[in-house]
Formats: sequence, structure tokens, C-alpha cells
Amino acid sequence: MATFKRGAFIEATLRTILPQLTDDVELVVVDGASPDCTPDVVGRLIEEGAPIRYFREPVNSGIDGDYDKAVGYARGEHCWLMPDDDWLRPNAIARILEAVARGPELVVVNAEVRDATMRRVLNPSLLACRDDHGWGRGDTDALFRETAGYLSFIGGVVIRRDRWMARERARYHGSLFIHMGVIFQTPPLERVWVIAEPLIVIRYGNAMWTPRSFEIWMFLWPDLVWSFTSVGEVARSHVVAREPWRSPRVLLYYRAIGAYGPEAFERFLASRLRGLERWRARLIAALPLPFANLVAVGWLLTQGERALQNLVDLLAVPSAHASRLLARLVGRGG
Repeated sequence: MATFKRGAFIEATLRTILPQLTDDVELVVVDGASPDCTPDVVGRLIEEGAPIRYFREPVNSGIDGDYDKAVGYARGEHCWLMPDDDWLRPNAIARILEAVARGPELVVVNAEVRDATMRRVLNPSLLACRDDHGWGRGDTDALFRETAGYLSFIGGVVIRRDRWMARERARYHGSLFIHMGVIFQTPPLERVWVIAEPLIVIRYGNAMWTPRSFEIWMFLWPDLVWSFTSVGEVARSHVVAREPWRSPRVLLYYRAIGAYGPEAFERFLASRLRGLERWRARLIAALPLPFANLVAVGWLLTQGERALQNLVDLLAVPSAHASRLLARLVGRGG
């Protein structure tokens, strides 16, 4: 586990993990110089007897660097890259131990999504599969299509430590998705097992990178996905478009959540677009945020439960008063 400024959440996370530990499992926590109460929280658990190997770093190396350090400190054969604010379901570690006994290089672990309070289920299963299954040599494109979008979530990764340490990692520091670089760089990992049952509960809406969401999902993520030349273009395009920011609907959504506006247009798109595309992108950036939010919420309300996560993002915008009223009215009507 790599953590930074999660003092308000990490204890609840650790308390879902600690009862599941066995003599064959260690818990490694790398704290990237958190300025909050994280050291006190973890220290108190250790004083209570919790078997946590806690490494407080003098400086923050970013999420990629700190996860890289955590795997380096680990002593196990496999490493589960654990988030610092999500929860494990009961018996999750036992299921992982059964899976790694098969000898895979990588285990992909399914997850459920709840809201930030952990009370409301937004998506009962992120991976669209019903049964556990494996992928082998020659299956890279199929594996990528099935799992790559989901694997933007680092908690879905259980990887052999020796494979991690033997592969190129430094080039992926700063990408925010070092685990994807390790898995799918050339040659990609081949022996993969997928667990269909959700073993993790994701606390949605609590990401620390939300202010950078436009840059991350429009540029950093697509650039990374399209850098994997061992994966075919059809498989990569299934996960994300090469230039998703060319879509007016995508720009409208990011305007509606407040992540895209005139400043983002000038920084990211003004020099990339020409003619009608440039004019359209500038117009969307200039839309009043409450109006864009209301339009987006109205459209998503027609999409049913599959749109719940996006609705949570939209209704969390401070200026979304009319949108929340619309959502309540539609909810009563339904």
C-alpha cells in the first residue's frame, strides 16, 4: 500500500485487511511523507499489535514512485497493490491465496463501487465477467480489451514481485499508472488469472487526482494506452480513443463536472485544434457551468443505473443545484 494524506480513511481500510492476514501474508505500507495524522493512525495500530511494516519516506515520490518502493520493500512472491481508502471484502485474501497457487504472473481482482460514504452501491461489479478464468500466451489483445479499462484502478492488480522488479519501471514514474506499464510493456505478461467475484469495495469520489481529471483522462491515460505496441490498435481503441478530447460530448461532460473550461482550453487544446473543432471546443469551454451540468445530468438520467458513477460526479459539482432538483424530480417520477 502506498499512502499520502489519508489519515481520515486509512484506519478503516487497514481494519478490513488486518483480520485476514495469515503467517504467509505481510502488510507493507509506504507513506509518502504525509503531512496529516497518517503516521499517528498507523503508529497506534502498530502499538495495538497490528503486523504492519510501515515505511515513512522523507519525501513524496508520487503515486508511481511510492508503489514502486512498496513492491521493493515487500518480501512476498506476489504483491497486491492495495489502495489506501478502499475496503477488502471478507475472505478476499484467502481467495487471492487460492488464485496465486495456480502460478500466474498476474491476478486481476474484480471490484464493487460505492459512493464516498460506502453506503450506496454504484456498480456491483466493474468487470463484466461471471466466472473466474485465465489468459495465456497469444491472448494479449483479448486480455487488454477485457481488463485494461478496469485496470486504471490499481487495486485490481496482484502481480509476481520478481516480474515487477525485472521490468522497466522508471519510464512510467509520473504516468500515474505504473502498474499498467509494468503489465503491458513489451513483452506483456502472459499467465493471467481473472477473479470474477468483487473482492474490493471502491470508495468512489474520493480520488486525490480529481482536480487533474481532464489532463489525466484526456492525455496521460490515452498516451499510456496507445504506447503499448504489443497490443493491437483495435484492442487499444476499445479501451480509449487516441484523442478523446476531439469528441464534443466528452468535452461537454468535463465542462459539466467543472474539469474543463477556458483555462483548460488554452492550456491543452488551443494549439492542437483548428477550424470548426477549435471553435466548438472554445464554445463548450465557455458554457456556464450550471447549464452544462444540467444538460449532462438530464441526458444521463435517461441512461439508467449504468450512469450512476457519472451522475455522482455531476451532482457533486457545487453549482449543481438545478441538476440535483432535476434528479430528485425524476427519481420521484420513477
